[in-house]
Amino acid sequence: MLKLISKAISEYSDWLPYLALGSIIFLVLSILLTPKMIALIPSDYFTQSRRNSKSKSFSVFRLGLFFIKNTIGALLMVSGILMLVLPGQGLLTIFASLLLLDFPGKYKFERYLIKKPAILNSLNWIRRKQNVVELSID
Repeated sequence: MLKLISKAISEYSDWLPYLALGSIIFLVLSILLTPKMIALIPSDYFTQSRRNSKSKSFSVFRLGLFFIKNTIGALLMVSGILMLVLPGQGLLTIFASLLLLDFPGKYKFERYLIKKPAILNSLNWIRRKQNVVELSID
């Protein structure tokens, strides 16, 4: 395993400074943006058993936003996986990518995570620091 890692480092040594810079940028962005993103979640978001499915009409703009959001989410997912072995906040970046990506069962997965006391308490602590109403669950 160590030989494989040292071989990869020697083969891609030109890319390492760029990967390190990208990791540092994602670290700073995640530290700055995470509290703001948590504060934007509506306080009653997790109280419904399923997400409100408002009638969404088809538009090119909406489709474009869908692709942009999922592309950014996919890039964050890849970056987060890379940051598991490179410097940076790999797990936090992976969780941020999950928020952006659209996949079947996403809302159920979010509700499963938010019901964990440690996660709910941490999110509500951040929301209190942002002077926002705490999240409630049913």
